[in-house]
Amino acid sequence: MTTPAAQPPRDRALGRGITTLIPQAAQAAPATPAEQAAAVLTAMRSVPVRVGVLQAAVVLLEERVRATEDEAERAAAATTVAMLRSAIGQAG
Repeated sequence: MTTPAAQPPRDRALGRGITTLIPQAAQAAPATPAEQAAAVLTAMRSVPVRVGVLQAAVVLLEERVRATEDEAERAAAATTVAMLRSAIGQAG
């Protein structure tokens, strides 16, 4: 009698939430929202996402670019918008 081969464990990190992707203990201070977003974007480079989600994120971030007075936040949002637009272009 034979038994089926065991399936390799699947990576479930994305299903565990943002805290799994961003190790807070390794940092002296808690990560800023911009650092958290950068970590998530890095982790999700190879994760398929629907174009509509990217388009919605672009709209929200473009509003943030217009509304914020914080130059660092504006730059981070503008950079993210450019990355999302590039991803949308590659998908199209």
